[in-house]
Amino acid sequence: MCTSLRRNAWMRYLMLTALALPLTSCYQAKPLQEPLRNPPVQAVTATPPPIVAIPSPPQVAPRFTSQEISGITFEGVVFDSRSARLVVADQPGGPGSQFIDAATAASARDGIAAINAGFFTPEGAPLGLVVSSRKTTGSWNSASSLGSGVWYEATSGNPTITRRENLGRSRATATQELIQAGPLLVENSHAVSGLEATKSSVRTLILSDGASRWWIGRSSPCTLAALSQALATTQPAGWPIQQALNLDGGRSSDLWVSDSVSGGPIVRRAPWNRPVRNFLVLVKR
Repeated sequence: MCTSLRRNAWMRYLMLTALALPLTSCYQAKPLQEPLRNPPVQAVTATPPPIVAIPSPPQVAPRFTSQEISGITFEGVVFDSRSARLVVADQPGGPGSQFIDAATAASARDGIAAINAGFFTPEGAPLGLVVSSRKTTGSWNSASSLGSGVWYEATSGNPTITRRENLGRSRATATQELIQAGPLLVENSHAVSGLEATKSSVRTLILSDGASRWWIGRSSPCTLAALSQALATTQPAGWPIQQALNLDGGRSSDLWVSDSVSGGPIVRRAPWNRPVRNFLVLVKR
């Protein structure tokens, strides 16, 4: 009997196990829930502010200006380099060999105004490099303060005033027009320090606003230091000066303005003036 009971119990165990197998095989465990993730960050492209072009000043016709500032009288011609340009009238034969004064130099180049330009030696040779219509004369002045500045017109037609170190001899000889002179009076809108402050003389100079506004002319007798300060703190041409270059002055100073220029004709040349080597002539483009 005991054996029979054990057999029945064993049979019931087998039957229960057989019934459980299908249930187990059909059961599928639920996948574990994925951990929460941060939502993807969408890239935000910042919109740059619109570029606002600074308008160029309107072009103005050349005109004669005269103004007294800080006790110094400035007389000259203001012009726009987009409608007029400066060219160098040099005399290979020496001072006075072709042009006795600024008026004759301007007449030879069909100019409307002219001033004397670069320094020269007692023998009449340029005291620095000169380029006229891409023809080079003189030699690069790398030592004297009278050659520390350069006015030039690049082959693109853009005129510039700069230090000789910024241009260099090789680039200088590749320009269309060039006068090496000095010293610089105003650089990047600031008066140049260390200039001579005792000798007073008539000065010839060229001014630029760093863009298209230019002025050529002369000042009444003053020192270079006083001239530099006056130019940097006032506006003798009617606009802020960024660059100013001293040219040959004193007995060489010579300004001529034709009657085609508003305010002309003007002649500012003393009877004791001496002939000079070269001139800057203003011509219409």
